[in-house]
Parts: sequence; C-alpha cells; structure tokens
Amino acid sequence: MVTDKLIIGRVDKADFPQLHLENIDIKIDTGAYTSSIHCHHIKETSVDGEPRIEFQLFDPSHAEYNNKTFSVKEYEKKTVKNSFGQTEDRYVFKTVITLFDRTYPIDLSLSERSEMKYPVLIGRKLLNRRFLVNTARKFISHKLKQKNLD
Repeated sequence: MVTDKLIIGRVDKADFPQLHLENIDIKIDTGAYTSSIHCHHIKETSVDGEPRIEFQLFDPSHAEYNNKTFSVKEYEKKTVKNSFGQTEDRYVFKTVITLFDRTYPIDLSLSERSEMKYPVLIGRKLLNRRFLVNTARKFISHKLKQKNLD
C-alpha cells in the first residue's frame, strides 16, 4: 500500500512558531480528538471591550517556562473529555505547529497538565489524513530536523 502520510512516533518534538516555542516535547494521543497544551493562570479578560483569554505556557517546574503571558482574542470555549473520561470546559485557540519541516494549522485546548510528562498532546484532529502513528518509534520528525541542520 502506498500512502502519502508521514510516519510519526509516539513522542516527538515540535515547533510552535506563533508562540515562539521550539523543540517542545509532544505526545501523540490517538484517543484524544483535540490537541492540548499545558498552561496555567488561565483567565478571561477584555482589551478595549474585546474578550480575550490570557495564560502562561507550561509552569515554573518546566524547562521551557518563561513567565510570559500570552493573550489570544480568537478562541472558543468547548466541552472536551479529559484523559479520565470526564467532560470539562476548556478554551481552545488556533495556531500552527511545525513537524517534518511542514507547518500545519492546529487547535490547542488550554489544560493544566503539570502532573504529565509531556506538555503537549497531539490529537486525531491534527493526525487525520496526514500521519500514521508507529508506536514503536520516537522523535522521527526531530531526528530528521537535526539531520537537516548538520
């Protein structure tokens, strides 16, 4: 069978150029529909009468934490199932992710994931029609990126 889908492993590293984040650990989660990113201090606010959400990515215990507050004006509040099967309301915003030297649109839900090893979970919405998951492999995109930098 010939396919134009890329093979991705169970974990990798990705860039989020609009958030100025590089080489962020990601975990592939075929059980999740929407992708999520770990953050804290999530709050809804407004600037000049326009609603926004503000948040800080990761947390002080994470190596990439920089105490920077992000503000997003285009977002939705959606009900999603968490990893325990319980529904919860989360803010979701659109950004882009770079894997295999290609940039894709991605919806990220904001989630407090401090107890989790990987700060980003990649769900089926991004994976569908683009990737096949090989659970025996890791860091395929990141290794390719490093090879291209050498």
